[in-house]
Parts: sequence; structure tokens; C-alpha cells
Amino acid sequence: MSITAAMVKELRQRTGSGMMDCKRNLKEANGDMELAIENMRKSGLAKADKKAGRVAAEGMIGLKVSDDGKTVVMLEVNSETDFVIKSDDFKGFVNTVTEALLDSSIESDEQLAEMVLANGDSVDAARRALVAKVGENISVRRFIKYSNVDGGTACYLHGGKIAVIVELAKQDDVLGKDIAMHIAASNPAYVSADQVDATVIQKEKDIFTAQALESGKKPEIVEKMITGRIKKFLSEITLEGQAFIKDDKMTVGQLTKSKDNTVIRFNRFEVGEGIEKEEVDFAKEVMEQVKS
Repeated sequence: MSITAAMVKELRQRTGSGMMDCKRNLKEANGDMELAIENMRKSGLAKADKKAGRVAAEGMIGLKVSDDGKTVVMLEVNSETDFVIKSDDFKGFVNTVTEALLDSSIESDEQLAEMVLANGDSVDAARRALVAKVGENISVRRFIKYSNVDGGTACYLHGGKIAVIVELAKQDDVLGKDIAMHIAASNPAYVSADQVDATVIQKEKDIFTAQALESGKKPEIVEKMITGRIKKFLSEITLEGQAFIKDDKMTVGQLTKSKDNTVIRFNRFEVGEGIEKEEVDFAKEVMEQVKS
């Protein structure tokens, strides 16, 4: 029987288990949903993975570079509390998975879950074992990898919470680290202005135009105002346009040009970004219980 994405989704919702576990158990049960749930309960998967429904917004980032500097990978693994990430078990898991990724040909999250580690366990199996041990939901959230680059790579890791990888046209360890640190601090969205989508620029231009027209100035003055605002906007969101954090008298673009180099691409991870955290008011909870 063909196992559909909808079936996998339903099983995940009913058991709180990982995608690969649901897919595998549905195959083994020949698509029988109830049998799959029963088998998962027997094996402990459904019970152990009920923690999967809890928000994991803390965590740490693993970062590894190959010996030749041509490959670099970073991985974000999340937990529910900051306490867990201090444990050797959590740190060991992040390190092991990141190391394995560096030497693999993994390209998708699904492949990552199935990737076999040195001890013979899959990443997802190791994750579930860690969940059972620490008593918190653990999520292998995302990874990015630059492989066999023609130029050079650079990276920077700040306290395990913010990580940056950069690809340069030419290898330059000092320049690369400086740029990676700048990206970690300034969080640009693009390398250069020509990468910014036209719709993004137009949206900002429409906003600036509406604001400028309210000033009552002449159209030609308004046009100059808009041009200046767009130029400033692009300088703020692009790496090359930003003032270099170590020397604000020059832009990053001017810095790389002075070193006869260019940034090809970059990625920046910050732990928990984009994850909606549940704010819990414990005092309010207690008061509500007292009233009831």
C-alpha cells in the first residue's frame, strides 16, 4: 500500500513521533493506522516521543570545518531549556552529528534523520534516546553545508548561540573571520544590492514615496529623497553596504575589494530564531488554581 504524506502527518499528530518513525511504522503495518499506533506504543516510540509536541526553542549550534578548509557545516539542535544544553550528553550528540555531516553527502532534513552515525544508530534513533534520557524534547532543526568550494571558507561561532559560515572567492583566514564576525553582529540579509529582489525594493520605495509626498515638497525633491532613502536602505540590509564593525570608516565591500577578494555567499544561524516561544505566567497560573 502506498504511504501518503497525509497518512504520515496524521500519525505524527496522533503519536507525537518523528516523521521517519511514522513513515517506517506505516510501511510495516501496510498502511493500517491503528496497527501502526499499536506497534509504536509497544516499542515505546509513541510514549517517548509525546515530548515532541513541546516547544524546543533553546539549544546550540555545531560548527565543523574540513582539514583542507574546503567544506564547512553548521547544525542547529534545539532543546526545551537552557539547562539541558550544558550536559555532556547533549553536547556530545551535537558534536557527533555535526562531525558526521561534514563527511557525508546529506542534502535534506529527511536524509539527515536517517543518516547513520559511527555507533550504528541513525540520527533520529540517537535523538530519541537522548529525549528519553534528558526528559525534554530535542529537535534537530536545520543544517547548512558548503562543500568542495573553489575559493575558501570561513566561520565564526559565538557562545554556541550564533554561527556564521562564509564562502570567499579566495582563501583568506583573517579576512574571512573578520567578515564572519561582522555578519554575526550585524545580521545582513544579502551579500550585495544586486541580490535584493525587485519587489522588496519596490515595497520600500512605495513606503518612502508616501512619506515624502506628505511633506509637500516638489516632485523633483521628492524623487531625490526617495533615491537617497533607497540607497540607505540597501546599505543597511546588504553585507557589502554595511559599515565594517572594526572600522566604520569603510564598508565591508570596500574592505573585501582592498584585499582583492569577494564574498560569494554566507549563512547565519541564531538559536531559536523564528520559533514561537510559549510565555508562561506561573503566578497567574497559581492564582487561577486558587480561585478554582
